[in-house]
Amino acid sequence: MAEAMADKTRVPDQKFTRAYGEWGKGRWGALLTGNIQVDPRNLGNYYDLATRESAPREDQLNAWKQYAAACQEQGTPAIAQICHPGRQSPRGAGERGIFGTPIAPSPVPLKIGEGCAATIIRNIAFGVPKEMTVSDIKQVVQQFVNSARFLAECGFAGVELHAAHGYLLSQFLSPKSNIRHDKYGGSPEARARIVLEIIKETRAVVPENFCIGLKLNSADHSASDFEDTMKQIGLFAESGIDFLEVSGGTYEDPTMMGRGLKEEIASETVQRTAAREAFFFDFAKETRRRFPGLILMLTGGFRSRTGIQAALKGGACDIVGIGRPAVVCPNFPELIMDDKYTDDEAKVILGKVPTPLWARIFQIRVLGGGAETQFYAGQIKRMATGYATHAP
Repeated sequence: MAEAMADKTRVPDQKFTRAYGEWGKGRWGALLTGNIQVDPRNLGNYYDLATRESAPREDQLNAWKQYAAACQEQGTPAIAQICHPGRQSPRGAGERGIFGTPIAPSPVPLKIGEGCAATIIRNIAFGVPKEMTVSDIKQVVQQFVNSARFLAECGFAGVELHAAHGYLLSQFLSPKSNIRHDKYGGSPEARARIVLEIIKETRAVVPENFCIGLKLNSADHSASDFEDTMKQIGLFAESGIDFLEVSGGTYEDPTMMGRGLKEEIASETVQRTAAREAFFFDFAKETRRRFPGLILMLTGGFRSRTGIQAALKGGACDIVGIGRPAVVCPNFPELIMDDKYTDDEAKVILGKVPTPLWARIFQIRVLGGGAETQFYAGQIKRMATGYATHAP
């Protein structure tokens, strides 16, 4: 979940320790942080946390240690999610400056919607990314490795490499955004190379019991490159990752997409969402079938005790990831596991965050999705300042 609470130092402050301290009391199996960027020059939004290649000042080091300690005060292990946004870094977000160009595996611009308005806004907000040189790639690999080593020193139990949601590592994995013809592109194996290098080099510098996970999103892939993606997952499994998280849909009931959606949403959008949800279900099922020894975490619309039980007892996954319900109900595990609540009561109901009118008019998908992200980030801020959270 994006907290969007960092100040210009990019160092966690009391807002983070309060919010994660609250989650730490909720009897979660583990806590997974929001994005921690590995390069302060390239941020995913204007309020991201980031680690630095240079040694931090003592007060900054202590702040990171306090963050890890707050997460784990009640004995809950904390996994830090580390990320590089690549071409999804908007102008002014990061220390590269407003005229700096974001980097990507290939100079393929971000698509944020349909029509001329979306293209104009894309060019203003993001521009066309600069194709990374091999030297640039090596630098990014080292940034991930340095970040993981630093976070291990600060007391985190592990890291998750964020290769989902269209961020840089996801951009490398996809043939749509990676059209290179060197050792980092041109085949599924080559496109996975940067991730494999990060895993290998990170494993060499962190403690033996330090967890290394990887996040993928089924929505970043398609039926046309399904086999390529399965090949890549096989490589990641062989690399020795401790778990794979797959998100991108609703596992509890993939057939219910479109129910309850307001009539203002175009039928084409509903159909596209339904197709994405069905693909997520197939993606997760096939990953489980082909790689039964891989610890699999599914993050996909889990809201209820019955849905979670069905996924775990049915063997669909080993771990269930909870995002938005955790914001609305920080002690969600207690609700799920307490026998005094019936199955009908042991759930969280979330409404839909309205898409801004102008985002619908101009067909700008990223801004429509951003409304939901902003709502839940706002709820995390409420929790960080001692206020109760609520569902939309």
